[in-house]
Amino acid sequence: MGKNLKLKDCIRNIPDFPKPGILFRDITTLLKDKKAFKRAVDVLANKYRNKKIDVVVAVEARGFILGGIIAYKLGAGFVPVRKKGKLPWNTHSVTYSLEYGTDTLEVHTDAIKPGDRALIVDDLIATGATVKAVADLIKNLKGKIAGIAFLIELSELGGRKRLKGYPVYSLIKY
Repeated sequence: MGKNLKLKDCIRNIPDFPKPGILFRDITTLLKDKKAFKRAVDVLANKYRNKKIDVVVAVEARGFILGGIIAYKLGAGFVPVRKKGKLPWNTHSVTYSLEYGTDTLEVHTDAIKPGDRALIVDDLIATGATVKAVADLIKNLKGKIAGIAFLIELSELGGRKRLKGYPVYSLIKY
């Protein structure tokens, strides 16, 4: 495999999950492949190596897997964004619309200092609603978004359009 390792080939496709008509892109097969996992993390981290990232902000749960490692590789702090009621201290929250309702995300009020350069990391971008909400949280705390990185982008769902004006990078595109 080596340099010719195709990361897209390491993603398992599961038809009709979580409901009929959906093709689920399962990253667990990439995560368990030590060469693919290392390559994916290295490529994502190297993309931001010279961007002076202060904090990596990631969304539960799969975003935590990549975000924590990338923060370590960049010498940055790690900021978890969680669903409502999961963080133990004072939080700032944002409620956003999904195709089937609403959801609320929270971050600790002291997680991002004014002027902090933040890199948002998540496993996948579909419609972009979740990461747009995270960007709003960061802006409300007066942080600066230095980049937004994804392992996978589902291009046909147009999530990148929702993040217009932000520097977005995705490693694998469908």
